[in-house]
Order: sequence, then C-alpha cells, then structure tokens
Amino acid sequence: MTYRIEGLPRGTFARYYGRTAEELLEMGAIRVVADANDGFPCRVTLRDAREGDSLILLNYTSHDVPGPYRTAYAIFVREHEGAEEGAVWADALPPILQGRVLSLRAFDADGLLHAARLAQPDAVEAGIADLFAEPEVAYIHAHYATYGCFAARIERDGEAR
Repeated sequence: MTYRIEGLPRGTFARYYGRTAEELLEMGAIRVVADANDGFPCRVTLRDAREGDSLILLNYTSHDVPGPYRTAYAIFVREHEGAEEGAVWADALPPILQGRVLSLRAFDADGLLHAARLAQPDAVEAGIADLFAEPEVAYIHAHYATYGCFAARIERDGEAR
C-alpha cells in the first residue's frame, strides 16, 4: 500500500492572519490560544499546536463537490504567518492522525461516498489499506470520530489532487 497525506496550503488562510477579533468574527472565525499541547490539530502542519500557540478556528469546505457529500466544518490553523508549511507524509500517519479514533470516508472519482470505516488508533493504517483495496475508491477523508472535524485527505501515492 502506498498513500500520501498532505497539509492544507498555508496561503489558503492568509486572509485570516493578523486580523482583529472583531474582523475575524465578521469573517465567521475566531482566534483561539491552545491551552494544552494536544487537542488543537493544525490542518496545515498536520501537528498539534503547542500550549500558548495562537490558532484560527474557522469553517472550511473540506469536500468541495457538487451534490449531497459536499462538506464544511470547523478546523484549526496556526496563525503565525511564518509557521511552516505542512510536510507530505507518505505511508506514515502525521501526528494529528495518531492516537485518535478516526472516521475514514472513502469517495469515488465523482465525490460520492463509496465506503466508510471507524478506525481505532491502532487500526488506522489497516483501515486505509482496506478502503484503498477497493478500486472504486479515489481518495479518503479522515475525520475525528468524536467531534466530526475534517482532519486530512488521504490519497493514493502519486495521484494528483
């Protein structure tokens, strides 16, 4: 099995950086300061923010397809403009997918839900392999099972987004 997980492009969120609390609220977002070293997963770096880090909590369309499976929900992104871009993870889970129960949602090339799995922390890679064993599956979305937030898109390695 080969799969790839990549953080969201930092530039997608540039319009939020440096805004006042009032401006963010008008944009439908809020600033949050992490009060722990876990529980604040940045979707750009694919790492949890550290205690004291500033993040933007905003609504993000993670599955921008026409039809019933279009999805938008809250995500965190680190606010610091100089923060690193997300690394590409190949055949390995990034830190924000480790140690968490995940909902794995497999979509076909038309963006229709094909299959899904609930994956315990020690079975995420097995769930990915199981879903990608089905040729109709074009990509997988990982969501946190408890809160339902989009965590990351998982692609077959070498396939364009």
